[in-house]
Amino acid sequence: QLQLVESGGGLVQPGGSLRLSCAASGNAFDKYAIGWFRQAPGKEREGVSLITESGNINYAASVKGRFTISRDNAKNTVYLQMDNLEPEDTGVYYCTAKQGLFYSDWILPASEFNYWGQGTQVTVSS
Repeated sequence: QLQLVESGGGLVQPGGSLRLSCAASGNAFDKYAIGWFRQAPGKEREGVSLITESGNINYAASVKGRFTISRDNAKNTVYLQMDNLEPEDTGVYYCTAKQGLFYSDWILPASEFNYWGQGTQVTVSS
């Protein structure tokens, strides 16, 4: 079992930055792949980034070059550094976990993940 808690959301102007954190409680955190998804009003949940058990990383095309995912297994935490934010980045950001994913060439669909946090709101607006 894994429990996930996101933090770090807020209101930021276009071009600004935020760092989201996903803190996990439970055993064997280093054996989980952690993903970030987001959902804007009226839209489907979409994958933003994924870091696997091995540290392999994937990004959605819309955020590549602006977002950076990282993990600190000693702290049971995954971070999403978001720079040069755009209004289109607005939404609720969720972290999610899947056990036993050592490597991936893409961000898996949301249905593939076993554990979800409650989400944190990110609003990019002037």
